[in-house]
Amino acid sequence: METPTGTSIKIRRCSRPSSAHDKSRPKTEGMSSWLERQASSHNFQLAATAVISGAAVAGLIYGSQAIRRKAAVDELKASIPELDESHHSEMLTNFGTASSSLPVSTKEEDRSAALARRAQLGDYDEELIQEQLTRTSSFLTPPRLAHLRSSFVIIVGLGGVGSHCAAALARSGVSHIRLIDFDQVTLSSLNRHAVATLADVGTPKVQCVRKRLEAVVPWVSWECYNEVWTEKQAGKLLGIWNGNEEKGKRVDYVVDAIDNIDSKVALLKYCRQHRLKVVSSMGAGCKSDPTKVFVGDISSSNEDPLSRSTRRRLRAEGINEGISVVYSTEKPGPGKAELLSLPEEEFLKGQVEELSILPDFRARILPVLGTMPAVFGYAAANFVVLELTGYPHEESTIKGREKLYDSILANLQGSEERLLRSRGLDAIRLKIPITRNDVGYLIEEVYRGKSVISDLTTRLTLVRWTVPEKGFTIDEHVPGQKVAKFKLADLVCMTKEEALEHEKHVLIGGRPSERVYDEDVISLVKKRREEESYYSRYR
Repeated sequence: METPTGTSIKIRRCSRPSSAHDKSRPKTEGMSSWLERQASSHNFQLAATAVISGAAVAGLIYGSQAIRRKAAVDELKASIPELDESHHSEMLTNFGTASSSLPVSTKEEDRSAALARRAQLGDYDEELIQEQLTRTSSFLTPPRLAHLRSSFVIIVGLGGVGSHCAAALARSGVSHIRLIDFDQVTLSSLNRHAVATLADVGTPKVQCVRKRLEAVVPWVSWECYNEVWTEKQAGKLLGIWNGNEEKGKRVDYVVDAIDNIDSKVALLKYCRQHRLKVVSSMGAGCKSDPTKVFVGDISSSNEDPLSRSTRRRLRAEGINEGISVVYSTEKPGPGKAELLSLPEEEFLKGQVEELSILPDFRARILPVLGTMPAVFGYAAANFVVLELTGYPHEESTIKGREKLYDSILANLQGSEERLLRSRGLDAIRLKIPITRNDVGYLIEEVYRGKSVISDLTTRLTLVRWTVPEKGFTIDEHVPGQKVAKFKLADLVCMTKEEALEHEKHVLIGGRPSERVYDEDVISLVKKRREEESYYSRYR
């Protein structure tokens, strides 16, 4: 700078000596300089681009979904007519029809409904009831009929099987019936429904069955629940009778006519846990031979996909027997009906699951011969009548399987001991982590009672399929206890002779299974093990 005299001098800025406190003070960086440095980073630019792109795609998807939802709602609202002289609101009828002004009931139906109301209040001649049930009384004897008439039965599912069962029970004399079904009568169900007519299409099944049967047995009391059966609602749906007559009465028998496996298993499990007597109908779809329909314990049912799936799920819940079922021994074969897939055009539309009536309900087409659900329904009703009245009868059973399972258990024990000794391990007092029930599950449900190699059904046993990655080992984490380490999915079903050869060449000899067996055997074992992996989540 210049002084007043014009002389220039230089001024040096002197830095203050830094103290120890100043040295320990962290150096801070401005936010702007940090952002500038990060923005120049290539990785930061890539990450920012990815985030922005993802946000843009997500916004586009959610935006398009919102637009579609709004368009659908607008279309639905536009289809609803304004309330005026030509379109006015009315209460639903007692049978769930849309409008009482529609010609949904005839004078005859009105008279039948009025008669039923009086009869259920006791205004009906007992002699007429006795005359109508005279043949049943002669067969069962009057005391048994009296017991039947005082019984309370619940029917879950009012399709082809359930509607015929309800009709048979009401006509036989059961006087307190509760109907449970969420569905409505459809045009396609008229080929197998017991009582529905064209006039009933679109009305709740429970009300349809009640209305039609009141014209036949007006003195029968009904409780109708137009609801989905769920475990949360079980206390109400399977609870005591609510009517004035016999109020508080506990259910005497439950009929399961559901065709959804999850609901069926939940219902049967609930009945078993709460000691409710139940008979369950297995699948009538794709069946055509009425002479192959039987009533027996669920452990004896076979050759029925719905029955097999139900058994496997119940076994996973620890229920192996003790539930009566109506099932068919008819085997599928060439030229016979099969479960049909949806048309290709439905898959091309996407969101196939929306075609189901409710979440987790099947969306495929199940071919049904109209006569077979009636056979199943009448078989279930006949069984319930005999059970309620104590009439002598026998169920179909398969005997002697327990001894087979014990023999297989012993053979598996011997195989595990040999395999461990082949590796120089001490197998004395060895235990295996499998029970008789596990053996029955693998033999009957997973491997269908057949060898994976030869399809033979005799001299069966279980054996490991492959050598474990870590070799054959013993679990000794509990002092004094030796346990062989394997899972159910590690075992396959063979004959005893095949198992010895398999043990010799694969498990001890070390040869890969692919070099010992053909492609069909390898594929079948893979398929069965994948099935077991799927069902193991329910165990």
